[in-house]
Amino acid sequence: MTVGGLLPDHHPTADFFVCDIFDAAPKDDMGSMEHPMFTLSTRPDRRMLSYEHNGVGIQVIPSMRGLATIHDKDVLIYCISQLMAALNAGRTITRKLQFKAYDLLVATNRETSGDGYKRLRDALERLAGTRITTNYETGGQEVTTGFGLIESWQIVRKTRGGRMISVAVTLSEWLFRAVLSKSVLTLSRDYFRLRKPLERRVYELARKHCGRQAEWVVSVETLLKKSGSSSPRRVFRKMLRDMIAADVLPDYEMQEEPGDLIRFVRRDVVVAAGTEPVLSQEILDQVRQERPGVDVYALQAEWLEHWRQRGAIRLHSPDKAFEGWLVKRE
Repeated sequence: MTVGGLLPDHHPTADFFVCDIFDAAPKDDMGSMEHPMFTLSTRPDRRMLSYEHNGVGIQVIPSMRGLATIHDKDVLIYCISQLMAALNAGRTITRKLQFKAYDLLVATNRETSGDGYKRLRDALERLAGTRITTNYETGGQEVTTGFGLIESWQIVRKTRGGRMISVAVTLSEWLFRAVLSKSVLTLSRDYFRLRKPLERRVYELARKHCGRQAEWVVSVETLLKKSGSSSPRRVFRKMLRDMIAADVLPDYEMQEEPGDLIRFVRRDVVVAAGTEPVLSQEILDQVRQERPGVDVYALQAEWLEHWRQRGAIRLHSPDKAFEGWLVKRE
């Protein structure tokens, strides 16, 4: 017999932080931005990964379902974003969160079809199954610890057809300490529009290392190591060149430099008023030869207008930027 005609509350939320901030800015923890903890593979990856850099050691052990992927990380970014927005608003937070699956899918630019919900469930299983052992410091504490990327998850409510509606996730203590100490950085919302795993990982590294600096220069070798990519260096270099030509990274422009270096330049670094990038006669002649009959000066004017609309950023190599724009334009 029920009291007052009400059924028992089978899913009390008093111990949970309920995610209800719809305009929370995307936030990522600096630990997993700095060091590779997610696979870039789009197929089940059951390798055991080991990484060491500047005294930090990380070992990543997969479950039977494989390592958590960089796209699975969307779940953590969503949770961190909600917690940080609440913390900044003076609300009490816990490492146990409850959210609507639909809200997460929309916030992270995922499909809300049946397949989208299935992928979310798969992501939760990989996140809970992947184990991390590291001595990386979060919240001022440096201890060697082992943990899952999330401690646990459960479907709190679902439709009659079995589709999840409400989900509860318990974050690891390691990740929750990063939130409490505000060891996080804001991401561009366009991060979730990046299709390729390497694009997401390289953007994370650029965001972490550029900070308030106008630019960041890193060797291809170091970038390969920090990205967690399993590609040979020559293949990795080709992938970076493809990214430079595509020019899709939010916030940053990539440039290849002599000495096997990659330069990341913030797109909001504006050049001095009245100073426009100048194309060399060599690049104009090259375009004229490759595209007979094309008005290269009209192309140049169109490119300059595109450059102004993108914020008139300072270019270290206008010729390379022009070539990349031509590739995208075609």
